[in-house]
Amino acid sequence: MKYQTFQPNSDLESLVNCYWTLEVSAESDAQKQRIIPDGTIEMAFILGDDIKRYTSENEFIIQPRAMVLGQTIDPFYIEPTGYVNTFAIRFYPYGFANFVTMPIKNLANKETPIKLLFGEKTTNELERKIIEATNSSERIEIIEKFLLDKLNEKITIDNIVKTTIDALLATNGSASIRTILKEDLSKRRQLERNFIKQIGVSPKQLGKVIRLQTALKMLLNKKKENLTNIAYESEYYDQAHFIKDFKEFTGINPKKFLGNENMVLSTLFYK
Repeated sequence: MKYQTFQPNSDLESLVNCYWTLEVSAESDAQKQRIIPDGTIEMAFILGDDIKRYTSENEFIIQPRAMVLGQTIDPFYIEPTGYVNTFAIRFYPYGFANFVTMPIKNLANKETPIKLLFGEKTTNELERKIIEATNSSERIEIIEKFLLDKLNEKITIDNIVKTTIDALLATNGSASIRTILKEDLSKRRQLERNFIKQIGVSPKQLGKVIRLQTALKMLLNKKKENLTNIAYESEYYDQAHFIKDFKEFTGINPKKFLGNENMVLSTLFYK
């Protein structure tokens, strides 16, 4: 398994978190992998064999080969059908809204073929270039030109939404909306409406995901750390609150997360 990340250029670094690639050789006994919400939106190009995404225990769809994965609230399983080779763009929560006119909430909890967002002609040309590129550097150059061109058509992100995102990221998801708005609760309804439209989830939901990310990284980097300490360092009220949120987003408790064969891919992404 080979996972790599690459940083965007300075013109995109406020919108794009990173580019990443994943290569996994074909295995006859490939395990399902549970994917955990991470608060971001991703555009992915599947360059290897197809990947299944399970919609129930036994039912699945084949993921589009060029897609956008919107905000997700619930964990889900994927399973490779053979050789895995993926190139993807990970956007900050507020970043992807700059590139599309469709409401971001319409992308939540599902894969959307990028041709539905950018048109079939544009998408076919972009996908062809990505497939024909010989390495990650070429693919990054291609996608950055595409994104920078799209920025000429960008819709300005509402200042309240961006301020909220910045505050949530700065406090690892623990800032309350009351604190962010500095007691001006008359803005709260407007914030909720614009946030869901532009980000795809509510401020509270995104805050919970960001805070869980912080706790997950602590758990993976401090495997012997007391769960109570991780809970308090991540700004949870107590260990019970931490475990409740952890199970909500991962489906299992923290102790079962470590060493779980279904969590190899999620563990790799979070380390």
